[in-house]
Amino acid sequence: MSVRRFLLSVSGVVTLILFWQLAVLSSPRTLIPGPLNVAAGIAELARNGLLVRYVVASLFRVTWGYLLAVVLAVPFGVMLGLRKRAELAFNPILQLLRPVSALAWIPIAILWFGVGDLSAIFLIFLASFLPLTVAAMHAVHNVDEVHVRAASNFGLTRVHLLRTVIVPAILPQLLTGMRISLGIAWLVVVAAEMIAVNSGLGFLIIDARNAGNRYDLVIAGMVLIGIVGLVLDVLMRRIERLDAVRWGYAAE
Repeated sequence: MSVRRFLLSVSGVVTLILFWQLAVLSSPRTLIPGPLNVAAGIAELARNGLLVRYVVASLFRVTWGYLLAVVLAVPFGVMLGLRKRAELAFNPILQLLRPVSALAWIPIAILWFGVGDLSAIFLIFLASFLPLTVAAMHAVHNVDEVHVRAASNFGLTRVHLLRTVIVPAILPQLLTGMRISLGIAWLVVVAAEMIAVNSGLGFLIIDARNAGNRYDLVIAGMVLIGIVGLVLDVLMRRIERLDAVRWGYAAE
């Protein structure tokens, strides 16, 4: 079954590439390069040492911004979920800031941190922190009250309650929120690199467009963004299938 699913997935990608090539051949005056030209552009980046450099630069910013958000947002969200008064105080602020795109903070990020990695990391942190906090808070709300009361009847302290009841119960829903937030973080870093830094895959797209309309490198950057995003999503899905949280998902 796994081989069949893999072949189906590959067939979809191959079909897309074929349609892409046919569309380019049918419009010879188009500025959009074909898949062979894009592949040559990726090979050129690899020969020049820019491929690994730009991918690593983007992953570096995402790693620091996203991990910082996880470390701060998850405990904060759990605390809000457990303490009603704290939720009443902070939830309106979260809901007010959450619809504001992280990209709207770019001018403030540049004002505070200048043009560089810190600005991009701040934007990634901001884009990840709010949805992670809300996900953790709602995950706590969805914990069955019976389990909490049973643990209280056994005299568990708050620390033991968190470790043995709350955390295992919220892991499946929390990991889903983390997976979604990671996708948002990857989107934001690409957009931030187009404005606030001079390296990374987002910068590659803008630089290629400005350097004599190298649309083969523009599309190459888009393809690389998609590939890295897919790899990150697959890794998160692997974590979701660990035995500690597998119970929270329906059997396939």
